[in-house]
Amino acid sequence: MDVALGHGTRLEPVTDWIAREGRLEPELQRFVIKLMDRTVAAGIPVWRFYLGLQLLHPQLQAMGIVWRRDQAVQVQEIPRRQGIQYTSAYIGSPVQEIRERGGEVRYHLDTLTEQHHITLHEIKAEGGTDYFGLELRTSRGRLSPIITFATDRPEGFSDVDLADLRRLVDHTGAVVEMQVTRLVAGTVIQTYLGRETGRRILEGLVKRGDGDRINAVLWFSDLRDFTGLNERLPADELLDMLNMYFEAIGVALKKHGGEILKFIGDGVMAIFPIEDAMFLPDATSGAVDAAREALSAIEEINAGRVEAGRDAIRFGVGLHVGLVTFGNVGTEERLDFTVIGPAVNRCARLETMTKVLKEPVLASADFNRVCPRPMRSLGRHRLRGVPDPVEIFTTT
Repeated sequence: MDVALGHGTRLEPVTDWIAREGRLEPELQRFVIKLMDRTVAAGIPVWRFYLGLQLLHPQLQAMGIVWRRDQAVQVQEIPRRQGIQYTSAYIGSPVQEIRERGGEVRYHLDTLTEQHHITLHEIKAEGGTDYFGLELRTSRGRLSPIITFATDRPEGFSDVDLADLRRLVDHTGAVVEMQVTRLVAGTVIQTYLGRETGRRILEGLVKRGDGDRINAVLWFSDLRDFTGLNERLPADELLDMLNMYFEAIGVALKKHGGEILKFIGDGVMAIFPIEDAMFLPDATSGAVDAAREALSAIEEINAGRVEAGRDAIRFGVGLHVGLVTFGNVGTEERLDFTVIGPAVNRCARLETMTKVLKEPVLASADFNRVCPRPMRSLGRHRLRGVPDPVEIFTTT
């Protein structure tokens, strides 16, 4: 049989599916499952498939997607944290070899020695007999994905199998690049704008003036004496303090359903979106719990800072609930997704009052009215820009 004709014929149903349907698959994991099912059905003896993706992510450097023919859960994601390139999981691995030297790698797993990477030994121990890997060339250059295949067939891959796998990788390149671009775009948007804001933008709210009116529990927090800290602390020490403060706030908010909308200097604006009034008690309780946890976390941090002779981190939190406009403002070419409205102003003014009333957490009467957590009234006070005095509450 003519080799070129042979492998071209059996791969044709797979490449046809990629061109017609596979490119429309919105989820990368599902694309991998369907692709590998069709590859095996075409007679190519793939037992294990690995797709290594380079990411743009604050915690993760890469993501591995592993498919196994003989497992109930066929696809698993393996996150690779920043710095993975300095660990034994990467150093000396076939993936490093492909990424740094280019070309292809091929290992007959029955001839491994102690010098071969542990990844190859693990694949052999699980039943693999032959291993083949190569770069999936894309416009990302050195950040292009790596693809590896393994078979459990005793005689390993044939020359025809390898030719088909090379062609398969070429045909999947455009689809995988599109999926990676979508993944990176989603990650970047969520990292810089937040989950809820990112979702709305990806759904099409991208024009100036686009926006929705939503009910939300609002949070505004601010560092104490930030101007003085700016004046007397070295830049690296100030950044370190800010990141400790932001981390404590962010962890507490995320745990209790809140989302940071933006950092405003040393301030944090966050929301707890409310789809229905019946969820107000949960959202307000979450805001109070998040404030308590953030204060507790900062208290622990301050114990170490004071012992080291550094300034303690102090901050206040304002809590309010109300209707806000959630949408785009800015110029035609440079937009900001934000929340505006009287409720936002009142929340910020409540935070300012924490300095006056010497309480770290203050809430409005509207917030207290729907919050199941016990709160204590501090009486009626004037908020700048609000015509009438308002009753202010604090946590007990």
